[in-house]
Amino acid sequence: MTLSLFPEEVLSDLHFEEQAIRRGFRSIAGIDEAGRGPLAGPVVAAAVILPDRHHLPGLTDSKKLSAKKRDELFPMIRCQARAVGVGIVHAEEIDALNILRATLKAMSLAVSRLKEHADFLLIDGITPLDMALPQLTLKKGDSRSLSIAAASVIAKVVRDRMMCGYDRRYPGYGFSGHKGYGSADHMAAIARLGPCAIHRLSFGGVREHVVIP
Repeated sequence: MTLSLFPEEVLSDLHFEEQAIRRGFRSIAGIDEAGRGPLAGPVVAAAVILPDRHHLPGLTDSKKLSAKKRDELFPMIRCQARAVGVGIVHAEEIDALNILRATLKAMSLAVSRLKEHADFLLIDGITPLDMALPQLTLKKGDSRSLSIAAASVIAKVVRDRMMCGYDRRYPGYGFSGHKGYGSADHMAAIARLGPCAIHRLSFGGVREHVVIP
């Protein structure tokens, strides 16, 4: 169920959360993902319910933050948030579903894993979730809502740490550097080594190198 409750203008970083509270909602979860575009690795989504009072200096869209700043904010968000949920969909399922459906599944999983039941969802992007909850999609929501920004940091840090682990498991591809994105070095490694188990075989740049027995 998607509700168009609010005007598009933004008055503050908590504007949408405050408007939801005025309409009687009490547990507003911000939702964002990391990893839609890479050629390898999972898509990771996070849902975060922030408390009424918090201290998260510098919090904004994770893409605008340095890795060091994201790593600083990550434990602060986890400690201060009323609830954090993470959903992960791996490469094989991305290939089976397509990246949009996989992303929506990861977001839904993140919401379902919140320890506190959310009664309103603020979602980064334009596609609502197939969940029986009031929700609002926001273009560039990670720059417009602190709850979504917090989710973007959680999703990004979790995914980046996973990719560093994969770098040790699948040496030669440089996953700890490019995190699975289609850099020149990554493309050269795929051409040289072929895809590995975490590559998205349906993606251009990878499928051309799949060897069919």
